[in-house]
Amino acid sequence: MSRSRQPPLVTGISPNEGIPWTKVTIRGENLGTGPTDLIGLTICGHNCLLTAEWMSPSKIVCRVGQAKNDKGDIIVTTKSGGKGTSTVSFKLLKPEKIGILDQSAVWVDEMNYYDMRTDRNKGIPPLSLRPSNPLGIEIEKSKFPQKDLEMLFPGMSADFTSENFSASWYLIENHSTTSFEQLKTAVTNLKRQASKKSEGSLAYVKGGLSTFFEAQDALSAIHQKLEADGTEKVEGSMTQKLENVLNRASNTADTLFQEVLGRKDKADSTRNALNVLQRFKFLFNLPLNIERNIQKGDYDVVINDYEKAKSLFGKTEVQVFKKYYAEVETRIEALRQLLLDKLLETPSTLHDQKRYIRYLSDLHAPGDPAWQCIGAQHRWILQLMHSCREGYVHGLQGTPGLHSPMIDLDNDVRPSVLGHLSQTASLTRGSSFQSSRDDTWRYKTPHRVAFVEKLTKLVLSQLPNFWKLWISYVNGSLFSESRPCEVTHVNQSSEMQPLASPQRSFGLCVQEGVKTAERSGQIERSKNVRHRQNDFKKMIQEVMHCLVKLVRGALLPLSISEGGARQHGGWEGKSELSGQWLAHVIQTMRLTYESLTALEIPNDMLQTIQDLILDLRVRCVMVTLQHTAEEIKRLAEKEDWIVDNEGLTSLPCQFEQCIVRSLQSLKGVLECKPGEASVFQQPKTQEEVCQLSIHIMQIFVHCLEQLSAKPDADVDTAHLSMDVSSPDLFGSIHEDISLTSEQRLLIVLSNCCYLERHTFLNIAEHFEKHNFQGIEKITQVSMASLKELDQRLFENYIELKADPIVGSLEPGIYAGYFDWKDCLPPTGVRNYLKEALVNIIAVHAEVFTISKELVPRVLSKVVEAVSEELSRLMQCVSSFSKNGALQARLEICALRDTVAVHLTSESKSSFKQALEALPQLSSGADKKLLEELLNKFKSSMHLQLTCFQAAAPPMMKT
Repeated sequence: MSRSRQPPLVTGISPNEGIPWTKVTIRGENLGTGPTDLIGLTICGHNCLLTAEWMSPSKIVCRVGQAKNDKGDIIVTTKSGGKGTSTVSFKLLKPEKIGILDQSAVWVDEMNYYDMRTDRNKGIPPLSLRPSNPLGIEIEKSKFPQKDLEMLFPGMSADFTSENFSASWYLIENHSTTSFEQLKTAVTNLKRQASKKSEGSLAYVKGGLSTFFEAQDALSAIHQKLEADGTEKVEGSMTQKLENVLNRASNTADTLFQEVLGRKDKADSTRNALNVLQRFKFLFNLPLNIERNIQKGDYDVVINDYEKAKSLFGKTEVQVFKKYYAEVETRIEALRQLLLDKLLETPSTLHDQKRYIRYLSDLHAPGDPAWQCIGAQHRWILQLMHSCREGYVHGLQGTPGLHSPMIDLDNDVRPSVLGHLSQTASLTRGSSFQSSRDDTWRYKTPHRVAFVEKLTKLVLSQLPNFWKLWISYVNGSLFSESRPCEVTHVNQSSEMQPLASPQRSFGLCVQEGVKTAERSGQIERSKNVRHRQNDFKKMIQEVMHCLVKLVRGALLPLSISEGGARQHGGWEGKSELSGQWLAHVIQTMRLTYESLTALEIPNDMLQTIQDLILDLRVRCVMVTLQHTAEEIKRLAEKEDWIVDNEGLTSLPCQFEQCIVRSLQSLKGVLECKPGEASVFQQPKTQEEVCQLSIHIMQIFVHCLEQLSAKPDADVDTAHLSMDVSSPDLFGSIHEDISLTSEQRLLIVLSNCCYLERHTFLNIAEHFEKHNFQGIEKITQVSMASLKELDQRLFENYIELKADPIVGSLEPGIYAGYFDWKDCLPPTGVRNYLKEALVNIIAVHAEVFTISKELVPRVLSKVVEAVSEELSRLMQCVSSFSKNGALQARLEICALRDTVAVHLTSESKSSFKQALEALPQLSSGADKKLLEELLNKFKSSMHLQLTCFQAAAPPMMKT
């Protein structure tokens, strides 16, 4: 048979993959001239001609049938073209098995399920069967004996349709060698199956929507066919006739069974009424149950029962139900009031507060109970703080009821609100709050210091819970049991973050909390948070201000107003605290600030505490310097007049040590902690500290002046330690001889020299090390005062020592009616000059005994005074004889040569003027005689003049 057309060619198929019975559209060329020309159609080797619908020579629609091959060609056979070819292929997917009780949009062949039944569950009805592999992974049967499994799991079953199903038995029996990764895949399969079931019938309707449309089209086609082929009679079409027959059958059935159905309806009504009474039996007992559960404290049970009753009977119109529900509402309203009273009761733990707030929230209490609790807690903290002050002030005034003038910080048993603190909170603060202190410490602690410690301990025991309550109010954890109770950042979109950074602002915290609230759908609460933000900020600031004012009232009363002093003071008549106790208070306040910062309270709310710490630091510096000045005043009483080898007593060292101890005690106070400003940042403070420092130095200078002018009777017998290694202790003071006024002057002068060269400079370095300001001014003023005293004391000593020597010159010169005009030839130096030299030697010995370094300075001045007087006497002589001139020249030269090492420009000038007043030597014999007499004098008094032969040290100030 010859073909007049080309063989069919399939060039496309849509979709190109699917499960059996998937509807596909085949496109190509020469697919037939009509439905009768199409004689064959196979997809993946399965004949699909039965479902094929020829549309055009280039398009055929059909359904894919069950095929053995997973992938194959699409072959079209026509009468006109014969067997065709295909350029595309179709992939057949394995369908998911559908259980007998699973919903499906298409007909499912159940034969496979019946074939899967085993002998053991042969009696199970088909509807209870499930696929044999619910995990969706390969089953690996184990070799465990059945009896052993039954003994291992008594009363259990491996059948997953059984009520006693044991998952462990099933896994041992079917998956004993399955890997953990495969089991995880099985879990994923089970979750997928559960999610499909949860989608509901609508998902199946959507999945089989095309099937429903096809069924609708088929029914419509049948209806049209019947109408077209039916005979038109009086009764109408065939379908109309069928409808009439069905209606008559229904009416006949109703007539036959009407009585039976009536009795059945009555029985059902009675049964339903009994069921309703039994079902809502709890409503009639609910008021009594509420009372009982409230007495037992089972508020959760009450709330659950109330919610259930409200959902069932909240909008009922049945009078009996309305009556009982109204009684329930009365009980619930009483419960709301009870919980609110417990919530506002103080003291209360944070856990209880959160619990009561959640109860009230679940009961839909009117208003904002959480905010009322925050307000009550705020008032409670302020009450505690004022009660603490009143307790200590009354204890200070000796009011009965307080056990001692020094409050026991660790065992406060006063019958006031403070007594609850030991039960409601504890505090770990560091060494200043530890209970390891002994009783001596407690009873030595000043009253105001104990008050500050108690006050800060009180605040730190109450404020954390107060702050946590606000954070919980912001982030919504007060209203949900599942939220954590610890304080966390309110931004919880990703993770819970512990409080660590004090830099987060109060506004940011609230904004994030509002976002959290809005995400959870609590729009009304988020509005409350925004509205309450400023109010809570004022509460925190009020607590901080109250704390600061109470501390200021106790320690810095002059820094608060008169009205504030009456409210926060009451410590009148107490002496100023020492610098050490103020430093202790500063440490306490610093620890308080650190603890509050750790709560993540914004820094702007804690600024008042920083200002208080700065004022306390300034006050501590001032008080310490003032106490140092008082201590230095008493140094004069400690002078023992024991001189060391350098001519110094212990007084300069004691003075320096006193200053160093004072500055060392201020080291922690002057040190700036994070966020603190320098004590010396204010110019006024700098000036006051500078003046106090100058005052301290001047006080010590005044002490030296007092010691130098002290009468002999007021000086205790002291001992001078002498340098035993020196052989030149001429005229040294015996140990048992009390000091003279001249010796005290020398000792003070020696101390002044050491102070100028060493001590004052060391103290300036210590000031600079501790960041004191105005050190140059302190040094200049102190040095000026010291130099002034030194000069005055030096002049007094020179006056005491030089005046007697100078006064003895003129009487000695003219003793025995001596006359320069009429005198014998000179035979040597006269006695008056020897006596003057001996007196100078005595001064040298006295000074040398005290301080070697003072010898040049003192003797230079004494020699100046003697030379000046001698010059004056020579100039007053009207005329000299030859012998007189020689005698005068001999004595002037003898004195000049003897004290040559102590000559100054002034004394040299005086000697020169004295020699110029004398007639010049005319003959060589006179000069020779003068030289011989000078050598004779020096030889005869060699021992006495030895003290003048030593090399002079560097010239000292005069």
